[in-house]
Amino acid sequence: MHQIIRQLAAEIRITETQVRAAVELLDGGATVPFIARYRKEATGGLDDIQLRELEARLSYLRELDDRRAAVLKAIDEQGKLTDALRAAIAAAPTKQELEDIYLPFKQKRRTKGQIAREFGIEPLADKLFADPALDPHEQAQAFLREPEVLPDGKPGADFSTTFAVLDGVRDILSERWAEDAALVQSMREWLWAEGLLRSKKVESKNENDPEVAKFRDYFEYDEPIGRVPSHRALAVFRGRALEILEAKLVLPVEPEPGKPSIAEGRIANHLQWSHASRKSDDLIRKCVAWTWRVKLSLSTERDLFSRLREEAEKVAIKVFADNLRDLLLAAPAGARTVMGLDPGIRTGVKVAVVDSTGKLVDTSTVYPHEPRKDWDGSLHTLGGLVEKHGVSLIAIGNGTASRETDRLAADLIKLAAKADRHIEKVVVSEAGASVYSASEYASQEMPDVDVSLRGAASIARRLQDPLAELVKIEPKSIGVGQYQHDVNQSELARTLDAVVEDCVNSVGVDLNTASVPLLSRVSGLSSSVARSVVRWREANGAFKSRKQLMEVSGLGAKTFEQSAGFLRIRGGENPLDMTGVHPETYAVVEQIIEKTGKPVAEIMGRADMLKTLKPELFANEKFGVITVKDILGELEKPGRDPRPDFKVARFNDGVEDIKDLKEGMILEGTVSNVAQFGAFVDLGVHQDGLVHVSQLSHKFVNDAREVVKTGDIVKVKVLEVDVARSRISLTMKLDAAPARRDGPRDNRFEGAGRGYAQPQRRNDPAPQSAMASAFAKLQQAKR
Repeated sequence: MHQIIRQLAAEIRITETQVRAAVELLDGGATVPFIARYRKEATGGLDDIQLRELEARLSYLRELDDRRAAVLKAIDEQGKLTDALRAAIAAAPTKQELEDIYLPFKQKRRTKGQIAREFGIEPLADKLFADPALDPHEQAQAFLREPEVLPDGKPGADFSTTFAVLDGVRDILSERWAEDAALVQSMREWLWAEGLLRSKKVESKNENDPEVAKFRDYFEYDEPIGRVPSHRALAVFRGRALEILEAKLVLPVEPEPGKPSIAEGRIANHLQWSHASRKSDDLIRKCVAWTWRVKLSLSTERDLFSRLREEAEKVAIKVFADNLRDLLLAAPAGARTVMGLDPGIRTGVKVAVVDSTGKLVDTSTVYPHEPRKDWDGSLHTLGGLVEKHGVSLIAIGNGTASRETDRLAADLIKLAAKADRHIEKVVVSEAGASVYSASEYASQEMPDVDVSLRGAASIARRLQDPLAELVKIEPKSIGVGQYQHDVNQSELARTLDAVVEDCVNSVGVDLNTASVPLLSRVSGLSSSVARSVVRWREANGAFKSRKQLMEVSGLGAKTFEQSAGFLRIRGGENPLDMTGVHPETYAVVEQIIEKTGKPVAEIMGRADMLKTLKPELFANEKFGVITVKDILGELEKPGRDPRPDFKVARFNDGVEDIKDLKEGMILEGTVSNVAQFGAFVDLGVHQDGLVHVSQLSHKFVNDAREVVKTGDIVKVKVLEVDVARSRISLTMKLDAAPARRDGPRDNRFEGAGRGYAQPQRRNDPAPQSAMASAFAKLQQAKR
């Protein structure tokens, strides 16, 4: 364990004391949010990001240690464990390198090399490699054997000729070299640095087929495998899985016919052998070639493809996690009456109105589109709901007929303005709304409401409090990921669950209004305990203090410790219960009260007074200066919400359709999605525009998230509009010149972004427009 702690400290760049404290807390059942928030003294202030990394690496290194012990035991039982081998196993830093070392000792099916050894040919192999001047056929005479006949009468191994014996030499040497851990690792790292990922269209596929055409960029493509960006790697692997593309690893230099490849040359160098026209040199060259072509080429390709996929998945999962975090922590509209519109054409637009508390107060269905086209009747119905409930905000789902429904909302807003009623509208993602509508929880929450109308209610609540509503949906269904269906699903789920947990606990939860799904994301609370909390609330009324949590069935002292600080009670018996101050530190607040001579209610929010207090005066052995500073910070802004203030992008009047856009226009919009290669912006024209990473800033930007995040309101300039293909090119560099139409095509969208190599074409197919290339990435990323 000491070695693991030392390694974690080096990797995360923290002290061993910090690692040891964090590991003890995690092993003791503490959650990451609890440790990050309430055990800063013990860990030296590790934040949730460092703790998540530590937690993941701790799990990996413990698994590696368990596997290391199993390998040592297996080799020892074979009587082959030497001191040098033991040291090499102990030093193996990864599971793959450990398996490389174990490979020669792993029990496997009977190979040709093993058969040759069983027939006593290994001494000949050693002899010829040690002294290539020997004549191989002359030496092989002494190793001839009668052909083997198996018990069932079938022929077995046959070493009755010198050619067969020398084939046995080839099999022995090539297997030995292919299991040389140092050689395998050397070849793997060399090809990762210099090998090429090459793809091409499967011969039988029709490139005009729409499903096939999506992969046009990869019909004749190669790129250094170690520099392939995530989205391109996953695109190639998806194309291969669909049997549209063939993919392989190729050497950086194609071998000349009849001559050894560069890979064979590297193997020979490793073996410190070169062809000197000695009698056995042709045989040894054949063994070297066999080692690469038969033994190592395919296994190395498999290993590097796995590595490429793993690294690409990490990036894709991070993109999903980052976008999900931004969405969950988006600004809440708060206590406003919201009308949710779930667009539909033939089935109508489903309407739900929720009051300022999120309670569903009215529903309806209007039919402004085909086939009824009851536009005026729909406006009349919606206007009545606005007047009846005092609607001030409209949430429009972004699904089918969103564009037409947005126009309906715009007309409604104009009508309301004539009556001096100010209403705003926002198009929101409806991803996951249908999943929620049909869920067991939705049926419990709205038992008498039609499934289709539940979706409209969910859309409305997403504006009031995105976090509280989106936690009701499985994170993977929220749809802000890149190639989310192509990545490791268990790792994706684990990462997204951690994001949700961190977001919920960073904001805090109102104990008296929170739903079961929201409570179950609170540190320390399982789903069953969350249900028990709600049952207690239903039976006894609102919680008046955090201490009452101990009355909940199944909620013990440990659970209380982990959860209490994240649960808020507004208007309770103790004003501290609405803050992030943990009950275990209430005694410290009592000291502050005594020092100031004022009750806690008069201290809270008094930043001027609290800033004059010295934390050192209230610190003790259990709660140090760091904790006291946090307490004072909470008292300065009790119950503060870390999320930004709610804003609505002001779309330009008269700009309602892509046809209304002109080059050079400066508009305001909302960032709807972010990938490494750029950000997509909703301008209110029913088609997101793309700001490529190179157009985000005058400074170099490697990842779009360095500049923007989902939900940001930004000003952009229109660079180029392709109405036919519904493509909008934007820039945040407001002094940028429009795209030239009379000069060379702007190729800024051809790659994943600045800093990435462009896909290499071995042939030059018909050029694809810059806009089409960029938006092809969007279509693939959304799948």
